[in-house]
Amino acid sequence: MGKKKPRPRRSFTPEFKAEIVELCQRGERTVGQIAKDFDLTETAVRAWVKQAELDAGTRDDGMTTTEREELAQLRRENRRLREDVEILKRATVFFAKETR
Repeated sequence: MGKKKPRPRRSFTPEFKAEIVELCQRGERTVGQIAKDFDLTETAVRAWVKQAELDAGTRDDGMTTTEREELAQLRRENRRLREDVEILKRATVFFAKETR
């Protein structure tokens, strides 16, 4: 049996995701049917629906998009500050040796 080739990673616009979520929330078709009709994975569609529900406040078992963006921004800032501290430590050691 041959291995199934993995699908290349695709990206979708927020507008497209919102349309898919709206179709799912109407309840006319199942998530599986919608995913198949649009050549998407059920996992991705379910994740989009969950995120939309979190953002709307109808769920509370995860982070909203705003919270996720803030967390990512804080992690970037934290990483930059750690790098700055490391540079300052090295500079302190260098100048301490120079002044002796």
